[in-house]
Amino acid sequence: MGEEANCDAVMEAGNGNGKAKENGHAVAAMPDVKADDAVVALADPRLQGISDAIRVVPHFPKPGIMFNDITTLLLRPGVFKDAVDMFVERYRGMGIAAVAGIEARGFIFGPAIALAVGAKFIPLRKPKKLPGEVISETYVLEYGTDCLEMHVGAIEPRERVLIVDGLVATGGTLCAAINLLERAGADVVECACLIGLPKFKDCYKLNGKPVYVLVESLEYEK
Repeated sequence: MGEEANCDAVMEAGNGNGKAKENGHAVAAMPDVKADDAVVALADPRLQGISDAIRVVPHFPKPGIMFNDITTLLLRPGVFKDAVDMFVERYRGMGIAAVAGIEARGFIFGPAIALAVGAKFIPLRKPKKLPGEVISETYVLEYGTDCLEMHVGAIEPRERVLIVDGLVATGGTLCAAINLLERAGADVVECACLIGLPKFKDCYKLNGKPVYVLVESLEYEK
């Protein structure tokens, strides 16, 4: 049984307390697969390669934060391709009509996934970044609010949409993306992230939508 969270109860930022574990890498996570596929997933060498390529920077951008830096992965085209391929293998054949990428790391993986599965790409941007008419969704942070926007008309009613981001910590931004797309009439299929806290690897859901991650982020010591 996976864990489910209500979007209204989730905030984007953690409190940053605790001393970070400094091993310099993210941790490979077992993908969300059926029991029959578990052995194959555990044996997939691409997961460890992806994990090893992500640099973890302690206490950035402020003390207590473990920053998962994906720029080191992007410098290794073979590993970058492996990450994209693993997402594509999961979503090809699922009738995905649109991939919605969250600013900014969702813009790195989202377009590549969209092209490979034959879907359009929709950027979900911070306020005042998109010209023309937009639809907006405001969400709560630890110390304020933020907002996602997309173009009016980007989604057709009942289109199947995959949401893509680089990292999920508490899920606040993903919740906002789900709400925004559903208000526009989309059928959100799943949220896909390269990196996630360990709780997100085991069929975790946000407002009933599955969250799929490739690699676990480091946790803080309590």
